[in-house]
Amino acid sequence: MEGVEERVCVTGAGGYVASWLVKLLLSKGYTVHGTVRNPEDPKNSHLMKLVEGSDQKLQLFQADLTNYDSLHAAITGCNGVFHVATPVPPGSEPILEVELVDTAVIGTLNVLKACSEAKIKRVVVVSSTAAVEMNPNWPKDQAMDEACWSDEEYCRKTKNWYFLSKTVAEKEALEYGRRTGLEVVTVCPSIVVGPMLQSTVNGSSWVLIKILKDGVDRVENKVRFIVDVREVAEALLLTYEKPEAEGRYICSSYMVRMRDLVEKLRSVYPNYNYPNNFIEVDEEKISSEKLQRVGWKFRSLEETLVDSVKSYQEAGVIHRC
Repeated sequence: MEGVEERVCVTGAGGYVASWLVKLLLSKGYTVHGTVRNPEDPKNSHLMKLVEGSDQKLQLFQADLTNYDSLHAAITGCNGVFHVATPVPPGSEPILEVELVDTAVIGTLNVLKACSEAKIKRVVVVSSTAAVEMNPNWPKDQAMDEACWSDEEYCRKTKNWYFLSKTVAEKEALEYGRRTGLEVVTVCPSIVVGPMLQSTVNGSSWVLIKILKDGVDRVENKVRFIVDVREVAEALLLTYEKPEAEGRYICSSYMVRMRDLVEKLRSVYPNYNYPNNFIEVDEEKISSEKLQRVGWKFRSLEETLVDSVKSYQEAGVIHRC
């Protein structure tokens, strides 16, 4: 699939991962339809400044994942779709299964049905390693790969609604593809960090920000699976453009214990108030070998951490020290 003259739709275009994807697509010559809740909202203004000429190649559409007609309008005329948006139910933090899980599934199926009607060839759906990791029955000595799914009943029992929503929505997406013939590829990023293009801090960036500013002395020395936001964008484009890409792909670059993560940050930025005591916990492993086999590469963890901290400083989220 060639970038020039390709028209694609990106749902949730103003978000953290989606902003980097839109930037990458525009730089490759794609024309992009981006869905946002409100094109006039100042928090989406960065999209028109991503690359020179963005205003000529990027069109924003007001859309809601629960509103099929709005999605259909944005997707019509495109060759491919990247479903990046995650539905956010109205009100405060969701605590009921129906609020998060049903909304995620409805939103995903609305996008896929609109793709079928618009004769889209391939859809890349952003899932999460949340749909992989919550599986107490997976062998402890075996790295989790694409065959591993979070256990739905265990998610319900432990009230991990986000993990459940990602698991159910991804399964529904892949099943829809099998049933209809629509090419559906899913990508499951781990904790996404790296520089921000958007003005508001996204959830996953707080993993690093809290280490730098919370001043908590004692934390669990758990394994963190981390991926750079720029590599996620590359993975999404790769799985769209590669004809041989199929099924699901875990997207995670680094496996690092919290103690080692703190020490890497401390070696470059020694003056933040880091944790000093670590509680040992069991280690898990996860594999991105399948994604690497189709050509995915990633930068060093050190580069990702430095670029992340610089971005947080420039945004005023953390102080310079």
